[in-house]
Amino acid sequence: MSTDAPSVSQHGTGPEARDGARLRLGTCPDSWGVWFADDPRQTPWTRFLDEVAEVGYPWLELGPYGYLPTDRSRLADELASRRLQVAGGTVHGYSGLHRPGDWAGIERVTRQVCELTAAVGGRHVIFVPVPGYRDDVTGAFTEPAELDADEWRTMIRALEDLGRLTAEEYGLALQFHPHADSHVETQVQTERLLDETDPRLVSLCLDTGHLAYRHADNVALIKRYPDRIGYVHIKQMDPAIVARADRDGLAFGQAVAMGASCEPPLGEPVVEDVAKALRDLNRDLFVVVEQDMYPAEFDKPKPIAQRTYAYLRGVGIGEGPS
Repeated sequence: MSTDAPSVSQHGTGPEARDGARLRLGTCPDSWGVWFADDPRQTPWTRFLDEVAEVGYPWLELGPYGYLPTDRSRLADELASRRLQVAGGTVHGYSGLHRPGDWAGIERVTRQVCELTAAVGGRHVIFVPVPGYRDDVTGAFTEPAELDADEWRTMIRALEDLGRLTAEEYGLALQFHPHADSHVETQVQTERLLDETDPRLVSLCLDTGHLAYRHADNVALIKRYPDRIGYVHIKQMDPAIVARADRDGLAFGQAVAMGASCEPPLGEPVVEDVAKALRDLNRDLFVVVEQDMYPAEFDKPKPIAQRTYAYLRGVGIGEGPS
């Protein structure tokens, strides 16, 4: 591994934190029922952008590559016309960091995401390790839930290589996103990943919902790894549905279809506690709402987004007067 430090701060916030310490509130296509680049059951991308702007979110994450326009000029125009800014891009649908044979595909899509993200002013690339080890629809296991020692080492090396690529070639920060039914989903696995990766290359996208789904302590992670929290996905999980998923052995997608991901303040973790821990970091961070609700009727997401936006502003997440 190279010993040359790329242009990523040791605080894990990518290029230098700008404009002081703020929790910048944003949202993403997932909160409008979008899991794939193209699916007729998903909110059309023009409606998504219109509604994000109408709710008042100033920042957004791009979501699955191909959902929003991939022509950089067109995307920039669409965002500018709605006064929206980009927090980051998402590498989604390529999970095989532990399989050397998958590297070419992962690198290709990461470069696509990096090029588009950088072109429209984004600062981060969020790596979401899905699909995981289970089928979201049937619940069938497609591979073992635990990596062996060699697979884990391969994943760590590949993740650092991605971090080096995103930083040195595109000036972006790589944020790893723990995900239910993936090989990094629990608190122990998340801590191990942070302990074994170079902090100059990889930081954590703290997804409060996925970690709560696997009974992790979000506040403890923030306090133990203050310099590794580079980005946040804020959401809650319904404890009753989580308990049922545990009891019945449901796949994450099956639990989501039952409403596992719920709007605050109805679930876990306690958002006020997470917000305080994040403010105590005194850092510039994006806090992006990512409420899983695939599939969703087209008229469902916006009212939830309005209530969520108002609630989060009320607990101190977001810029400017509420």
